[in-house]
Amino acid sequence: MRQISVVGVGYVGLVTAACFSDLGNRVLALDVDKERIKGLKKGVMPIYEPGLEELVERNVAAGRLEFTTSYSEALAEAEFVFICVGTPSGVDGAADLKYVRSAAESIAKNMSNPLVVINKSTVPVGTGDWVAGIIEDAQAKSIDFAVVSCPEFLQEGSAIANFMNPHRTVLGSTDRDAADKVAQLHLPLRSPIVITNLRTAEMIKYASNAFLATKISFINEIADVCESLGADVKEVAAGMGYDPRIGAHFLGAGLGYGGSCFPKDVEALAYMAEEMGHESDILNAVMKVNNDRRQMAVDKMDELMGGMKGKRIGLLGLAFKPNTDDMRDAPSIDIAAGLIKAGATVRAYDPISMEEAKEDIHPDVEMMPDPYSLAEGMDALLVVTEWNEFKNLDLERIRNSMNEPILLDGRNIYEPARIKELGFRYRGVGRGYHGAAEESQGEVLRAHAN
Repeated sequence: MRQISVVGVGYVGLVTAACFSDLGNRVLALDVDKERIKGLKKGVMPIYEPGLEELVERNVAAGRLEFTTSYSEALAEAEFVFICVGTPSGVDGAADLKYVRSAAESIAKNMSNPLVVINKSTVPVGTGDWVAGIIEDAQAKSIDFAVVSCPEFLQEGSAIANFMNPHRTVLGSTDRDAADKVAQLHLPLRSPIVITNLRTAEMIKYASNAFLATKISFINEIADVCESLGADVKEVAAGMGYDPRIGAHFLGAGLGYGGSCFPKDVEALAYMAEEMGHESDILNAVMKVNNDRRQMAVDKMDELMGGMKGKRIGLLGLAFKPNTDDMRDAPSIDIAAGLIKAGATVRAYDPISMEEAKEDIHPDVEMMPDPYSLAEGMDALLVVTEWNEFKNLDLERIRNSMNEPILLDGRNIYEPARIKELGFRYRGVGRGYHGAAEESQGEVLRAHAN
């Protein structure tokens, strides 16, 4: 039974600790937040992630998973220590590494035996070398250690499945023996293992997230063109996705990306590029397109309603994506603020994140207990998060309870023809129902003819 310590019990850290313990390792998960650790010892999860609570309970009961606030306790018998702390964006777009520094210094001061220190947090290229220097300088006495980069590729809402069935495991180190030890730790996952140097491993994570964010912004630009020309972006995306060079994933047009990864990682990569003298034209465009999606939703609603002053609008969903309570950089935050600024009264419902949302959403947003009470007396509804719960609502009941049956489908979860048959004034994103579609098509055809 290997001895593993995990520093940080947020999304990445808690999933990492729970999954490694479920693979038969003894894991001590550490966090400096005493209330969070106190809650975990009582079985209270600090985050919502499907299946995580059951996984933690099972491994705590089996004696393989424990929680602590003490570095000396966590490191006493550890062979591996994972750094899984947050790396938020700083004011200039650079990743803020204060939590990584604190973890590295605390590891150095409390380690009593040789360690493999594994960076799992998303960190700028060169951080592995920097962490090694911090540990070496902060050690009270010289103890052997090695630093390995092992970036995470978890998606909130499916993080456990992602951990247990990874597409690949990326390891980077200047110490091949240490990288091999970490590879052995991941062998039960039966995924391809890429072993490279520290900086390349760190770059793989940023490049991967930036590419996925680019796909999202690209399909959102295509959606705007589709809407003007009368094409349906869902069918366009499906047709594109069959091409193995493109793939079907991350081609869902809508309100853009949010969360804790894509926004900060694209911004951090653009910052790193510019620091090295490279103009980040594509990355800057990706960020601009994504940021514009939120105002796009407000503008569409204003157009549908002929002005929003005094109107009542309900938001279906608040979290940045389904199956999570994460409100970090959620589109709902800016959309709600924009609707209220335009004079609307806003209600909202989300299956999981309403308590979490209270800290981030506009204070004038009224939280409702279910979609049906949300719809009562509303002049319009806006789908913000594509929860499965919303896909099977009794839409006739929804329509009959609304003041005006206007539905703006920001995630394209409904079929336009069916929704219109039910009596809604419907608008999706890039579904080809823009009033100017026929005129635009005529202009394009005339231009080609000339």
